[in-house]
Amino acid sequence: MPILKPDRLDRRILEALQRDARLSNVELAEAIGLSPSPCLRRVRLLEEAGVISGYHAALDRNAVGLGLTVFVGVKVGPHHEEASTAFREAVVQLPEVVSCHLVSGEADFLLQVVVPDLPAYERFLLGTLLKLPGVSDIRSNFAIATVKAQTALPLAHLGAGGS
Repeated sequence: MPILKPDRLDRRILEALQRDARLSNVELAEAIGLSPSPCLRRVRLLEEAGVISGYHAALDRNAVGLGLTVFVGVKVGPHHEEASTAFREAVVQLPEVVSCHLVSGEADFLLQVVVPDLPAYERFLLGTLLKLPGVSDIRSNFAIATVKAQTALPLAHLGAGGS
C-alpha cells in the first residue's frame, strides 16, 4: 500500500466525499476546483493508500427497524491473550454488533449493538453475548436519544502547513 501524505486538495476531496460519496468525478472535480483527470488520479491514490477504505449508504436505523442502540461494556477474563482473541473472533461475526473497541477502564471492550427493540436485545444478550468465549461481565447502557451521530471525520489537521 503506497504511503500518502494528503495535502489540502486531498482534504477537500475527502471532505466532499464524506458529505456525498455519490458525487461523480466531474461533480467532485468542480466542487474542489480541479479538472476531472487530476481529480480522479487523486481519488485513486487515496483509495490505493487505504485513506478511502470504501463507499457506503448511511441508513436511518429507525427506518429499517433497528430502533434500539445499546452500548455494551464487556469484561473478558481471565486476562489471557487466548480469551481476548477468541472473543474478538466471535464478536466480529455478529451482525448486531456494529462496532467493537478495545478500551481501557472498567470494561475490556465496548460494543455498539443495534437491534429492533428491548425483547430483541434480551434475546441477543442471553442467547449470544453471554455465551461468547471469555466473557466474565457485561454492562448495558441504552441510548435514549442520539444527540450527534457523525459519520464524517474531522480532517482539519490534514494539509496543515500550507501544502
